[in-house]
Amino acid sequence: MIAGLGACVPMDLSSKRIVVTGGAGFLGRAVGERLAARGCGTVLVPRRAQFDLTHEADAARMYAELRPEVVIHLAAEVGGIGANMANPGRYFFANMAMALHLVEQARVAGLEKFVQVGTICAYPKFTPVPFREEDLWNGYPEETNAPYGVAKKAAMVMLDGYHRQYGLRGAYVLPVNLYGPYDNFDLETSHVIPALIRKCVDAVNRGAASIECWGTGKVSREFLYVDDAAEGVVRAAEVMDEPVPVNLGTGMEITIKDLVELIARLTGFKGRIEWNASKPDGQPRRCLDTSRAKRLLGWEAKVGFEEGLRRTIDWWRSHSA
Repeated sequence: MIAGLGACVPMDLSSKRIVVTGGAGFLGRAVGERLAARGCGTVLVPRRAQFDLTHEADAARMYAELRPEVVIHLAAEVGGIGANMANPGRYFFANMAMALHLVEQARVAGLEKFVQVGTICAYPKFTPVPFREEDLWNGYPEETNAPYGVAKKAAMVMLDGYHRQYGLRGAYVLPVNLYGPYDNFDLETSHVIPALIRKCVDAVNRGAASIECWGTGKVSREFLYVDDAAEGVVRAAEVMDEPVPVNLGTGMEITIKDLVELIARLTGFKGRIEWNASKPDGQPRRCLDTSRAKRLLGWEAKVGFEEGLRRTIDWWRSHSA
């Protein structure tokens, strides 16, 4: 799958009809802004009410009606640890079905390029840090999000197979945990940063003495600002022809304990942080090697972590009211 690791002559996206599945979502909004900045005049966003992409007939109809030349597939059913534990079957089916139908119908339609956004959850539970793309197959993912991660990894295998058999050009990127304005701040389904920001801001507003956090705080994570991720996705669409896995991240690792304390400081929360160790921590460590992205995409993250957190906190404060 990674033989050659060659990028292609860059594609001029400005002249293409581009479909962005999930284009109204968190990452999709930022990808749309990046495409607009490149002069892309025809960017189409299929909505679920119009096209349920878990159904083959709807995927085929999307290609027939929207007539894309490039598809950037961001749509996913996903959530934090609790949501993954509550919906393992649905998350596997929905994510696998969307990729299955969209890639097959890309072949039928003669699509020029298919960009699949994967997930860091596809990596094995005990992947050595920093995660290198070559380690993707060296074990089973962390159990709480394995169905989602395996579905996304299977999409990469399908895209690679279609490239080799049918000549379908593609790209496959693996963003680390994303955060930023317009994220999902629902405490039942959100990821760790928006959940912590909401808890801390709410606690400050209510004058609460404490907040509860899941797990022990000992595990580590890496986070990527959504605008940086969007630039990586668009760069992959421009310069990649082979769907080799490419990490998108910052290479900066932080423990959840340190993350909570940082968000508490930035939001002004001075109360107690109570850890509920009966709740799962998830994967022990996450930190990426991003050298392949720099080499193949000419891409590096630009937004510093504290700056990204400040922007996200400010956005939530202005919108939560």
